[in-house]
Amino acid sequence: MNDSLFDLIANAGFLVQAVMFLLLAASVASWTLIFWKSRQLRRAESRAAGFEQRFWSGIDLAELYRQLVKQGEAEGLESVFLAGYREFIRLFKQAAPPALIAENAERAMGVAIGRELEALDSQLPLLATVGSTSPYVGLFGTVWGIMNAFRALGHVQQATLALVAPGIAEALIATAMGLFAAIPAVIAYNRYTSRIDRLGRRYERFADEFVCLLQRKALEKG
Repeated sequence: MNDSLFDLIANAGFLVQAVMFLLLAASVASWTLIFWKSRQLRRAESRAAGFEQRFWSGIDLAELYRQLVKQGEAEGLESVFLAGYREFIRLFKQAAPPALIAENAERAMGVAIGRELEALDSQLPLLATVGSTSPYVGLFGTVWGIMNAFRALGHVQQATLALVAPGIAEALIATAMGLFAAIPAVIAYNRYTSRIDRLGRRYERFADEFVCLLQRKALEKG
């Protein structure tokens, strides 16, 4: 059998070809998302490290707040800081008790953290879907192709391996394509969810430390 991979795909049945096309589209979509999400997470991690360095450098918090407001397009820890400090300013002007200031600032930062993590989580379910369903879609194409290959044997006098082998080979390509689509998607999904979890814990640690700082400032100025 000297058929090339392209010949096997071209000679496959319509349904098997449709399965292969679907798996190819899923693979392209997942790889596009993998590269985009990798860049998004690198950016989020880099900006978090840069902001923490600025925050703990001793800069005046009011000045840092003004800089970020003027800069616009805050992301990650910058958004968490802005949410907390904005609530601090609002309640401090109203002469609210320090405990209330800390509680509301913590709540505002919690909302900001949830919003940031939701943005990082966006589109990840696509990777989970591709990873969990592609092997089964490929297996369906394989079963269908093998079934057709054996049905074709019913029209010949003598069944030989040479007659059935091309059909089975065509069908097995669908399984291979299903695994090719699924494996990178599963690996990327697990890796990215782990990185997002670490970023979430980093944001929460910052929020806890910032709340303590705001409460001390409120007590000092109260």
